[in-house]
Amino acid sequence: MISQQRQEIRHPPSTSSSLSIFTNYPLLSALVSFFIAQSIKFFTCWYKERRWDLKQLIGSGGMPSSHSATVTALALAIGLQEGFGGSLFAISLILACIIFNVEITVAGDVRCNWCKTSSWAPGRVDSFQVLNQIVYELPSEHPLAESRPLRELLGHTPPQVIAGGLLGIVTAVMGHVIIFFSGQS
Repeated sequence: MISQQRQEIRHPPSTSSSLSIFTNYPLLSALVSFFIAQSIKFFTCWYKERRWDLKQLIGSGGMPSSHSATVTALALAIGLQEGFGGSLFAISLILACIIFNVEITVAGDVRCNWCKTSSWAPGRVDSFQVLNQIVYELPSEHPLAESRPLRELLGHTPPQVIAGGLLGIVTAVMGHVIIFFSGQS
């Protein structure tokens, strides 16, 4: 009887299943976290390069990791809503761990292998910075002087993944607080 009442509190009957997606706290937390991460990249690009790059709103790579932010917000929101002992939280936590591992390990391997096999980047990821510096120092009349800087966006570094995870935590907790104080918990 008590467990049925808890189930009804967590999952109130919806009046319209088509509109329930807009009240799905874990989904909204994940999406908001993703959009915040991508927006941070967009404005950071403008701050660093003084130009608007719309590709930053949908592109991968960079600080913070939107993938980490998304899966962290999803897992934490599921845990806060459904409880941390349930199957849904376990599945979302494992998914988040896999995403973190892929972002750091596999992407790091791709980055290292790319640098080793590249004929013009002999073993160092910061070759992009060196090439960009050369272009910046070209005379203004040189045809490449107005070239956009090269960017290395192969995967994420551990700080980018951690920053994305922290953003996901903040987003999920803020969403939970908003729901709690609005009386919808």
